[in-house]
Amino acid sequence: MTTVRSTLPDDARKVACEALQDTLVDLLGLSLVGKQAHWNIVGPRFRSIHLQLDEVVTAARDFADTVAERSAALGVPPDGRPETVAKAFTLPAPQEGWVRDSDAVQVMVDALQEAVGRLRERIDATEKADPVTQDLLIGITAELEKQRWMFDAENFPR
Repeated sequence: MTTVRSTLPDDARKVACEALQDTLVDLLGLSLVGKQAHWNIVGPRFRSIHLQLDEVVTAARDFADTVAERSAALGVPPDGRPETVAKAFTLPAPQEGWVRDSDAVQVMVDALQEAVGRLRERIDATEKADPVTQDLLIGITAELEKQRWMFDAENFPR
């Protein structure tokens, strides 16, 4: 078996890859949260939110692939196994069964808000360790903040 060698020193690689692994779990979980809401949404705004949920799912899945490949490039195998995600995932998620459109929107606002907060912590953590990983996390944060804003606007005024 060969090992992918990193261009980073071990301590910097550890910081970057922890941030990447935690982000991978959040993104994979976020894609599942979005799909669960997508499949079970009901209410007068069904169609528009149903489609909007797929936008988040697609973005989360695409970002998850990019994050996993960055980790692999740094010499640390990414772990996106279902049991890893199930064990580590803690973002808000919809309840079982049908989800009212306004509730689905609020779950997405809450999940995206928490994901963005965590990403901002990881951005700070990777600043010196690996600016390339930091840049990747900044781009993901920008898109998730945009998605959060779009969902938040759906439930205005409260």
